[in-house]
This record gives sequence, C-alpha cells and structure tokens, in this order.
Amino acid sequence: MKRKTALVSLLVLLALGAAGGLLLKRAKAPAPVAPSAAASAVLQLGPLDLAQVQSLRVERQVELSGGIKAVDQALIKAKVAAELKTLSVREGDTVRAGQLLGELDSTELVWRLRQAEQSAAASKAQAEITRRTLDNNRALVGQGFISSTALEAAQSSDAAAQANLQAAQAAVELARKALADARLIAPISGQVSQRLAQPGERVPLDGRILEIVDLAKLELEAALPAEQAAALRIGAQARLDVDGQALAATLVRVNPSAQAGSRSVLVYLRLDHPQGLRHGMFARGTLALESRDALALPVHTLRIEKARPYVLKVQDGQIKTVTVETGISGEALVDGQRQGVIEIRSGLALGDRVLTGASGQVPEGARVRMAASQQVMPAASAASR
Repeated sequence: MKRKTALVSLLVLLALGAAGGLLLKRAKAPAPVAPSAAASAVLQLGPLDLAQVQSLRVERQVELSGGIKAVDQALIKAKVAAELKTLSVREGDTVRAGQLLGELDSTELVWRLRQAEQSAAASKAQAEITRRTLDNNRALVGQGFISSTALEAAQSSDAAAQANLQAAQAAVELARKALADARLIAPISGQVSQRLAQPGERVPLDGRILEIVDLAKLELEAALPAEQAAALRIGAQARLDVDGQALAATLVRVNPSAQAGSRSVLVYLRLDHPQGLRHGMFARGTLALESRDALALPVHTLRIEKARPYVLKVQDGQIKTVTVETGISGEALVDGQRQGVIEIRSGLALGDRVLTGASGQVPEGARVRMAASQQVMPAASAASR
C-alpha cells in the first residue's frame, strides 16, 4: 500500500510540472500586433461627398401663390329692370366686342319713349305760341299799344315754355337710352365664362347676366407679406408652376394698399406665354427679390450646430473646420440645374473644396482621400443625394 501511494503522488507531481511548463511557455509568447489606428482613420471620399466654391449668380427669392385672372374681363349687368327676353350665348362661346348677345323685354320702354316724345311735341307747340306772342308784343310796344309790363310778362312766358321744351327733349333722350340699354352688347372680345340668368327671368337693375373673359392676356394675383413687398421691384422675374407646367412671369404692378385683416400686399405678375391656361387656375412659384454675382456653395454644405456657421474644408488631405461669413441665400444655375445656394463672404476662396451634407459628421484632422478615378461632382448632383 505504501508503494502504491508513492506511485500516485509521483504521477500527480509530474502532471503539475507539465501544466506549469505549458503556462510559462504561453506567457512568454509575443502578443498579436493590432492593426494601425492611423491606417483606419483615412476616409475615402466619393464624388457626392465634395462640393466646390464657385462664382455664381445668386438670386434671393420669395415663394408666392395665387389665382390666375384675365387682365380684361367684363360683367354684363341689366341697366334697366325688365324681363330677359333672349340670350344667344352660353359658357365657352367666343364673342367679339360690339356683338349683340341678347335683349331685355322693351315693351314698357317703347311706350315710355312714345310718351316722352308726345310730351316733347306738346312742349314744342306751347313754346312756338309763346314765341309768336312775344314777337307780337315787341311790335306793339314799339307802336305804343301795350305797356312794357305786358312785354315782360310775354318774355317770362316764352322763357318758361323754352325750358319746358328742353326738359321734354331731355326726357326723350333718356327714354331712348333706356330702350337702347335693353340690348345686351359685348363690351370686349373674349369668351363667355358664366351665364347668370336665363330667358324669362325678371332681371333687377344691375342684375348680373353674363361674364366675359379675354384669355389673350392673363396675370397672377398673389398676396405677399408687407415686409417682403418692400423689396419688390417692377420687372422682377418669377418662375411658376401651373398643374405641372413651368411658366415665366414678370412683376408688373404692386398694390399700394395692404389688405385689411391679413395686412398682406397684392402683387400682379404678367404671364409671358399664357397659351393653354384658363381664368381661375391656381399657380405657385418663386419671385426674385435680389440678384448678384458672388462666391457660393450649396446650402447643404453649411453646418450650423455651432455658435457660428462653418464648413468642413478638405486641405492637404485632411479635414479642417472653417468658420464662414454668409450672405444672401437663394437659387443659382449650376451645371444647367437650379439649386439652393448660399453666398460665402469670407472664410473660403474660389475653388476650395468642402464636404457636403451627404458625408455626415467628420472630425477635424481626419485624413481623407479621393477614390481612384473620381472627380468632384457638380453641387447639384450632391444636393440630389
């Protein structure tokens, strides 16, 4: 038993010695080398990650919207109260200036004209009698047969008769005009947009009957805040969208009064090519307030999370934070496409390259490089990402 116990103890000691040797060997083995931190800090940039400072024509703009209206439009109303006898046109019909469109019932007007003419005839006869009496009295006064007082009475009667005649003749002209007003004449050339009465209806004085619009000249009426209206100038250009159709427009008038309640100012823009448009359509777009040549960058390159706006400039293969002074923001034509840009007054020079918003947040000092065979893409392409 003693021999057996000694043999087991020897085996245990040998096993412990082998395990200790293995641990010592592992402790002396060199640790694996980690990859270089500097190598992992080099960022590879694609064409959409960079934008370049360019000299552009920057336009400061204001958004506007409103309804399209015909410059020339007319509302035909009843000038006399009467029954609508005939109306020969309907919505969409083309009319010309001076065309007869319908008539009001003129029976009563005809009799009034005849009444006025008869009254005028009676007044004329009376005036002739008083004139002959006056002439006779003048001769008799000269011969001493009547007194001067009788002559003065004859003169007064003649004056009253002449005044009555003129009043009767004026009544005839008024009755004749009322009869003419029963005819509905188109004041302008255009198309009928509304038919507001039907034959057989009794139309009151100034009752609306027809509306005519001329689609040859259209304009946009839009409301702008008063503070923006102060910067407007006649002749400013605008770009509009009407149901997917792009149109150019020109500012032609600015209302001198602000609207009650909203305090907005109405502006009127002439549509340069109104073909295919209709009175009452809705349009929206932008109007240029100011335009000048300046160094500019796409708006998405500007970073504003700090106290002052800055950009991430690529210089000598590294990222550098550069604080910039900005000017007006608006739109500019870049490589044939319009996009939002902002003026750079200081901090950058023409041709400097900066990171776009697509590149995300990159720490200052990070090393960057362009991908092989890549060029800086136009700012418009970067903006669309």
